Amino acid sequence: MIPTSRTTPPDRQSTPPPPTGVTPLTESGARSHVSGVCFKIGPPRLVGVEVEWFVHDDRCPTRPVRPDQLHAALDSLPLGGPAGDSLPSGSRLTLEPGGQVELSSPPADGLLACVDDTRRDLTALRAAFAAQGLRLTGTGTDPLARPRRMVLDHHPRYLAMERFFDSAGPWGRIMMTGTASVQVCLDAGDTGGPHAMERRWQLVHRLGPVLVAAFANSPLLDGKPTGHRSTRQTVWSRMDPTRTLAPAPDHGDPREAWAQYVLDAEVLCMQRPEGLPWTAPPGLTFRDWIRGAGERPPTLADLDYHRTTLFPPVRPHGHLELRMVDAQPGDGWMVVAALVTALLDDPVAADTALAALEPLECRDGPRPPRSEVWRRAATLAVADPELRRAALTCFAAADAALGRLPGAGWLRTAVAEFAERYPARGRCPADDQLDALRSGTRRTPPEEAAP
Repeated sequence: MIPTSRTTPPDRQSTPPPPTGVTPLTESGARSHVSGVCFKIGPPRLVGVEVEWFVHDDRCPTRPVRPDQLHAALDSLPLGGPAGDSLPSGSRLTLEPGGQVELSSPPADGLLACVDDTRRDLTALRAAFAAQGLRLTGTGTDPLARPRRMVLDHHPRYLAMERFFDSAGPWGRIMMTGTASVQVCLDAGDTGGPHAMERRWQLVHRLGPVLVAAFANSPLLDGKPTGHRSTRQTVWSRMDPTRTLAPAPDHGDPREAWAQYVLDAEVLCMQRPEGLPWTAPPGLTFRDWIRGAGERPPTLADLDYHRTTLFPPVRPHGHLELRMVDAQPGDGWMVVAALVTALLDDPVAADTALAALEPLECRDGPRPPRSEVWRRAATLAVADPELRRAALTCFAAADAALGRLPGAGWLRTAVAEFAERYPARGRCPADDQLDALRSGTRRTPPEEAAP
């Protein structure tokens, strides 16, 4: 994510080159820093979401949207906040490399506040884009056969990413310009008890393939079926394993597992003075860099920036960021947020989900998302009987948890309706796209909720 003239994401801003005289990092210092900043310990309370959208021109959906159209829509938004970069309820906007728009909600005190804030800001966003003749489309991959291009290819971060990923096939470029997601952000957890950090870490990883399957919504790429209900997940699984697989499960402490993961991931880019490329030497891990393999010693700022280039299914940012769900049509993102929050924050629901998901856990073989159950989730979704059973149990547990949450009746209804429409019938949102394609009724992306 890179800031436009009116957007400033928190973890993607350009920073100056490392100053001279800075004490170089040690491996132990790097591990200690990562463990401390990536897992903020305490009782879970805050909830946030990040929702991404493709942008289509209503007059000619197959034509790429011009950057000036995107900026005209963004410039018309009622932004405010201390830096003039947030929507009325505090959400911030970013443009992804292919022109996708991402709305990141502020951390809210609980699920209901998060949903209310995000809905208000999305209403403003949709209205601004509709006034420019543009539509926000929620799918995990761009379903139309239109040219994919780098809208932000002028930024050295993305030039470095493009070069890094292109060396291993088309998957990185497809990810950057042709995929979109719903991400749910929840507190990491406490030191013990029903909300223990280790327990929540285990649950979100076990839950991953069920979330992929239940919300799979990317069966098309370049206008054609791919054979995968979640093509987006398949694309991510084929990219650089040092930054897209889950951390090794043999570390009992998630903080130690993540610290080792960060150090062993290849360096994607090195920040340099303006005008110089940010490309990194091929095969250089951050651990190698600390040990003297780079052109200069790395700093704490380098380490923190390196962390923003890692894309596992669950990424700790102080909180836990769940990254495996396809973008959803309309307000389907609310169902994702409600399901995940209910399962993690309600101890009874968490117990039920852990028991239902335990048979899916793969203790040997490739790590997620390259494991066999994740592949089935991306390909078959909840048409797979085992994933369907687990999904239905998780939806039922979330339904009961939402029933115990005051004021959540309407969200509970939305989750129940999704469960009845999709997993109860062995279907997912991707099947709606495929049905429309087969019937010949699909000419443009699915309509979004009206502003």
